[in-house]
Amino acid sequence: MAGALTFEDLKEAVAVGDIDTVLAVQVDMQGRLMGKRFHANYFVDSAHDETHCCDYLLATDLEMSTIDGYKASSWARGYGDYTMKPDLSTLRRIPWLEGTALVFCDVIDHHSHAEVPHSPRAILKKQCHRLADLGMKALMASELEFFLFQESYEALRLNGHRAMTTSSAYNEDYHIFQTTKEEEVMRAIRNGLEGADVPVENTKGEADAGQEEINIRYAEALTMSDRHALIKNAAKEIAWSKGRALTFMAKWDTSHAGNSCHIHQSLSDINGKPLFFDSSADHGMSPMMRHYLAGLLHHADDITYFLAPYINSYKRFAAGTFAPTKAVWSMDNRTAGYRVCGAGTKAVRVECRVGGADLNPYLAMAALLAAGMDGIERQLELEPAFVGDAYQGEGVRDIPKTLRDAISALDRSSMLRAAFGDDVIDHYLHAARWEQSEADRVVTDWDVQRGFERC
Repeated sequence: MAGALTFEDLKEAVAVGDIDTVLAVQVDMQGRLMGKRFHANYFVDSAHDETHCCDYLLATDLEMSTIDGYKASSWARGYGDYTMKPDLSTLRRIPWLEGTALVFCDVIDHHSHAEVPHSPRAILKKQCHRLADLGMKALMASELEFFLFQESYEALRLNGHRAMTTSSAYNEDYHIFQTTKEEEVMRAIRNGLEGADVPVENTKGEADAGQEEINIRYAEALTMSDRHALIKNAAKEIAWSKGRALTFMAKWDTSHAGNSCHIHQSLSDINGKPLFFDSSADHGMSPMMRHYLAGLLHHADDITYFLAPYINSYKRFAAGTFAPTKAVWSMDNRTAGYRVCGAGTKAVRVECRVGGADLNPYLAMAALLAAGMDGIERQLELEPAFVGDAYQGEGVRDIPKTLRDAISALDRSSMLRAAFGDDVIDHYLHAARWEQSEADRVVTDWDVQRGFERC
């Protein structure tokens, strides 16, 4: 694949001056890339083995505030170091940054010398190891949506993020002429990612003015999550380099569509044989697939926080917007929270439509796998498929309507506590409760505009 580097490739590129900078990155709780820029000579001599970071990187909010109350990281504990261990299998060129390569790192505890259990990559790897012990692996793909704007990040910040101009003027879903206007940015994103070992299938206009979607090839869960995190960073960097801004917020404006992250998922054996397909079964859905999907539905409330982690995330769930409100399954039905795609073929799979583009892919995929595995292990029976407009469904399972509801469900989840560990769940519960408390505390523009004169 274009852009992929072995360590030997990197050393050769450094020796001839082709690469002079190596980004060593970890993924934080919000799914962002955090790390250091190494001079490439130092990286190949020494830092390829390990580097270090402050442990607060896995204990902050979106604003990178140091938050009291975390067990793993605090002022009382001195905000010490974690070790960042480069995973050299993830080395790649970054074509949109001159002379630059990037490597993902695992986060290691100095004392135990084990991976930090609440680090996003470790959480997903734990679920992948559980699958491997069962002789299986997970294949996934995330479809990311975002809005592209005419202005730069700096201009929008100075303007208080008001009067933002979307890159097109009307709904551009599959619209070639409209998306041609955005090609300066979107072509650079496609080609940049392709050159960074992220195999792009396509980009397209989505269901609103200025809304884009990017699709990449199906891959194993950890590889897919690394690619997802890189896509978000790349899209922002490339847009910024061209004087433009974009957002992955789940709902950036009341009158505009939300940004989704649909996650396609299936299982195979270690040799790649599809385990969700049974040619003799209805719709080609094997018993294992039915148990897996039953697990997703049975634990739909429990896993919602990892699909919708912010107050804003829940403003996306609205009837008639292609964002689901019901955690039901259906055959090729975009009104349902869980859609079966590729029925009757070896590509039969589950699409989770609940997540927004603001999710952390490692956490979301780990939660989905944990729920699906529980369904397989307990051989849960799949309920009948929902037929019709799920928005109008009565007496069926709702997606939690608020972050408070999702926090309560996560706290009660014995399944996720067993799969992730109590300390990991409590770590993310603390983050969720902080998000809720900040939203409860802060006066918003909406509060002032609505009540300043009328109250």
